[in-house]
Order: sequence, then C-alpha cells, then structure tokens
Amino acid sequence: MEELQDVQLTEIKPLLTDGNSASNFQDFDCQEHDIETAHGVLHVTMRGTPKGNRPVILTYHDIGLNHKSCFNTLFNYEDMHEITHYFAVCHVDAPGHQEAAPPFPTGYQYPTMDELAEMLTAVLTHLNIQSVIGIGVGAGAYILTRFALNHQNLVEGLVLINIDPCAKGWMDWAASKLTGWTTNLDDIVLGHHFSSDELENNLELIQTYRLHIAQDINQENLHLFVNAYNGRRDLEIERPIIGVNETTVKTLQCSALLVVGDTSPAVEAVVECNSRLNPTNTTLLKMADCGGLPQVVQPGKLTEAFKYFVQGMGYMPAVSMTRLARARATSVSSVGSGDIARNQSPTVSQADAIRNRETNQGAARTMEVSC
Repeated sequence: MEELQDVQLTEIKPLLTDGNSASNFQDFDCQEHDIETAHGVLHVTMRGTPKGNRPVILTYHDIGLNHKSCFNTLFNYEDMHEITHYFAVCHVDAPGHQEAAPPFPTGYQYPTMDELAEMLTAVLTHLNIQSVIGIGVGAGAYILTRFALNHQNLVEGLVLINIDPCAKGWMDWAASKLTGWTTNLDDIVLGHHFSSDELENNLELIQTYRLHIAQDINQENLHLFVNAYNGRRDLEIERPIIGVNETTVKTLQCSALLVVGDTSPAVEAVVECNSRLNPTNTTLLKMADCGGLPQVVQPGKLTEAFKYFVQGMGYMPAVSMTRLARARATSVSSVGSGDIARNQSPTVSQADAIRNRETNQGAARTMEVSC
C-alpha cells in the first residue's frame, strides 16, 4: 500500500500568459562555453561561479527544446533567485540544439543516449565542477539518470521531470515510424510534450512552443536527437529489497525528486520509474492542473519543491519561505490503495512532507501537489 500525501498550494500564474514569452527565453549574466568531448562538442552556459564545496545545478533539456526554452522560465522566476544566489548553474544544450546551431555535415553520427551521458564528464572536468544536482526533463532526465548511474560520486541529487526509464518497445517504434510518415516533426514533438487537453485549450502556450520548435531549432539536428532518444536502452534500474539486495542492485544512490503534471503524457512512465527506485530517497511529486511542462506552467510550485529538496540534502538551511509558501493554506490527506475518498489529516507543510522521507522507511511516498 502506498501513502499519498495531497498538499494544497495556492495558484501561481504561468509566466507565458503575460505576452512576454520571448523574454523568458533570454539568459542573464551568463558565460558560454563550447567543450570538446570524446563524442563531439557540447555547448554549455554557466550562470554564476561554483561556490566552495557546494554542488552546481546541472540542467539538461528535452527533445525539441534548448536550455533557454526549457528552463529560463523557471530560473528567471523571482523566488528562484535565492537558489541561484546559493548555487551556480550549468545549462547543457544537446549537440546541435544551442541557439543558431548549424546543421551537422552529411553522414554525421549523432551520439547515442549513453554517449550523451558520458559527454558530461568532460563538461565537469573542463569547468572544474566537483559534484552536481541535476535537473532534467524528458530526454534530459534520462541522460542525467544514466550519468548518475555511471558516476554515483559526482551526483548528489536529481530532479527528474517526465522521465521514462524504459526502452522504446518495438510496437512503439513501429507506431512512431508510421506516424512520422503522416505527421510533421513539430507535431510529433508537441505530442511528446503536451497532453491532448493542453493542445486543444492552451493555445498561447502551444503556439509559443510550436514556433520555437519550427523556427529556433535546426530541424535536421532535432531529427537526430529524436532518433537517439527513441533508440534509448532501458535504464535497468531496480527497487532494492532491504536485507536482500540493497548493496548489489542497480539503482540511484542519490536523492531523487520525480516530477510530473497530472495530465502529462509522461504520467505512466514517471510512475513506473518511481516503482523502480529506492523509496527511502525518492519522492514523486505529481502536480494537479498541470500538463507536460511543469517548469514552464507552474514555476512557483516547482521552485518551492526544489528549495525544500535541497534543504533536505542539507543545503540552504536558513532560507526564507517563498511567496507561494507564505500564501498557501496547506492540508494533507491520506488515500489507501483503491480508495478515492480523502480523509482530512492535521496540517503540515510541503517542507515536512519532503523532509520526512528520511524517517519514513515504509512504502514509497507520492506527494501530489494540488491547486
């Protein structure tokens, strides 16, 4: 039986509804680097400088996006500034996905997903980064997880949005091939990011990203990244059984926060990933009234969750509450397996819900954030 904690948060309006969507794709106070790796050049953008022994926040975007369109709404959000003052940030663009990237030459062999993960070691070495807290979305979440599995000592924590730990099955591959013959690449990528409800009703958001995918991302390079993601291997992670295989099973050793919107196309994949991870260091955050890009649509909620996540890791112990936290009315309810009725419980904060995972050694916890 899994315990589900329903945390009520007040609404924060999305940043892409104010007519200033273009400004959310801009970087501020950044340094750009082109770093040679064993599998090609990676374009990375540093915000701030590494501070003492603190890890650096390392981000990796999803297909059809770059670091600006995937993460700048989140990192330019007001309450996120307190976090970026404490941590430096390193944004990684997949090969050929940085702004104004040229097409690759004919015959170029795009890196596999495993190779994309291995390219990150050269980035950390070049920038003298000792350890990271990763934030990845979709394909980027897969890449960061693969990197963490191969280099446990370099990764202190992971925030994995819309992660799919499974290889693409043969039927899925065949369906995508058939779809690709009848549907343009932009529509395929939009269907990967957004639910049918978002595609039909959130027209401003969809149009913003449709134009970005079609006009700002080199289409040949995008096709190569999509093919690499569709050809991914299963992560082959397994939930450890205490007293049986916890020292030998392949799984993440670092703290992990899995994030998904409740109408996201990735819900089933994220739940599957949660079922394979160690429940003592994993939290599943399911955002109500949120679709495929929670870092864009609900940056306030994700900022707050991330702040409590790093506090649970021992960082930022004395930070102030966010505006969202100050405004919220919090209630917690528990749901038994198969029981849809919600019984009211004593009020606790979201911070308590995340921090209590260290003392809660039972079943995996699902923390559902509701508006």
